[in-house]
Amino acid sequence: MPNFNFWITLLTIVVVMGVIMGACAYLIYVERKVAAWMQDRIGPNRVGPFGLLQPIADGLKFLFKEDIIPERADKFLYLLAPAIAVSTALLAFAVVPFGPTSAPNADVEHAQHSYQFVIAPGVDIGIVFVFAVTSLTVYAIILGGWASNNKYSFIGGLRSSAQLVSYEIPMGMSILGVVLLTGSLNLEKIIGHQAELGFFGWNIWYQPLAFLLFLISVFAECNRLPFDLPEAEQELVGGYHTEYSALKFGLFFVGEYTHIVTTSFLMVILFFGGWQFPWIAEPNQAGIGSIILKLLVFILKMGAFIIFYMLVRWTLPRFRFDQLMGLAWRVMIPLALVNLFCVMLIKQLNWTPWILLPVSLGLLIGAAALADRWPEGPKRKVVVTRGHEQFETAVH
Repeated sequence: MPNFNFWITLLTIVVVMGVIMGACAYLIYVERKVAAWMQDRIGPNRVGPFGLLQPIADGLKFLFKEDIIPERADKFLYLLAPAIAVSTALLAFAVVPFGPTSAPNADVEHAQHSYQFVIAPGVDIGIVFVFAVTSLTVYAIILGGWASNNKYSFIGGLRSSAQLVSYEIPMGMSILGVVLLTGSLNLEKIIGHQAELGFFGWNIWYQPLAFLLFLISVFAECNRLPFDLPEAEQELVGGYHTEYSALKFGLFFVGEYTHIVTTSFLMVILFFGGWQFPWIAEPNQAGIGSIILKLLVFILKMGAFIIFYMLVRWTLPRFRFDQLMGLAWRVMIPLALVNLFCVMLIKQLNWTPWILLPVSLGLLIGAAALADRWPEGPKRKVVVTRGHEQFETAVH
């Protein structure tokens, strides 16, 4: 017979999946409200009080819409792609600690002193697991574009997969400095290390450059503006999901928003102390009230990043594809390498990690100065005809 811990883990999985799926539905509602506020509109307000039942109506619409599969599509791979997109995003939550996972002054590896705020507690390679699982999303994009048997979907899939693969490199390299400072790949221990040092022990103070690189990479990984090339209809119809409709398109949508929640949790865990907050949620506090307070602090931090995602979407214009790739390979990867070298050097010399703060700011200023002087690239002459007159202009 399964033991008590098995049933607790199963219950945690059910609760987490239910909460995440419901949260994704209402995050779409929140984003529509944020967009309306920024554009001086009202937003959804018809279905239910204040439009609160709009996500349910949208979900039912996806269920009852006609399910169309292109005649010449590879039906198995065509249906597999959206399933991969949502399942990989959900699987990453297995090692994400949603709150404090151990009693004060207790070892997280001992089950009798652990709180069940993580589905798979004590995974020593938690951050590697998250990166390994979320990187599989590229298969959903490639399969979705190729299996649709549509040339525009195929080109859109190649473009989107190139974007994801490119930005995984600086994203992975940006967290290596955090891993070196913490001495562990376990997400629970990364939070614990910051909590023990207090507010000024958060990794954002030692690794601001790494946080910026991680933040930009996450926007690209989640296909969010200014990196939402898969949805650039004016450039390439609709990207890899052009031929998808009804529930299949809804699964791609849920996978994207689930990825947003996952990466928001990661930013809080890696750089902002997880559930720790000065004078409110400290590691030496015990009791049910303290546990609930720490959980709320964690959720509020995560919610702040999600709102930031939404504000950026309606603030910045979309990058061109060449700008997007140039940012990753010309700017972010070299900066991530230099930042990692500085962390290794300071760690080897046993210097205080506070030295990394001016070093990171200096690297940012230097990169900005170089970017301002960066050559614009080759130009070619184009002849434009207007009526009976011809004009010669230079374009990139």
